[in-house]
Amino acid sequence: MLAALGRIPSGLFILTARNGRAETGLLSSWVQQCGFSPPLVSVAVRGDRFLADWLQEGAEFTLNILDDSQTDMISHFGRGFQPGEDAFAGLEVRQEDNPAPVLLEALAYLNCRVETRCVPGDHVLLIGRVVSGRMLSEGHPMVHVRKTGMHY
Repeated sequence: MLAALGRIPSGLFILTARNGRAETGLLSSWVQQCGFSPPLVSVAVRGDRFLADWLQEGAEFTLNILDDSQTDMISHFGRGFQPGEDAFAGLEVRQEDNPAPVLLEALAYLNCRVETRCVPGDHVLLIGRVVSGRMLSEGHPMVHVRKTGMHY
């Protein structure tokens, strides 16, 4: 069962958020479109990440969609960040007019607002309404397949 669960493909994204003047980002692989009208996405964030506390109903976040060549972003954001640590050091980002930083090297981005939040287990499940977005370049989104359903 666990090997079969791990074979569910997912993309790799950088979720960015702002809380007051603080901002951060994390590598996220459990993202899926889940509605057309309105456009909705589901996102799962490990419950022990401090960013999970920021993402209450009404909070805004940005999903930066990675190109399949952007393994450097996986290394950068995959290690995680402590509160107050600059998650965007050395990266080109656009911050104005967005709810959270947009990685200018990303393939595309979606600005979202948390509509629903629940905690059924070790991850916080968010349903986000897509409020805007844009393609930044042409390419192929990064896809990830796990070996087992018990590890990222």
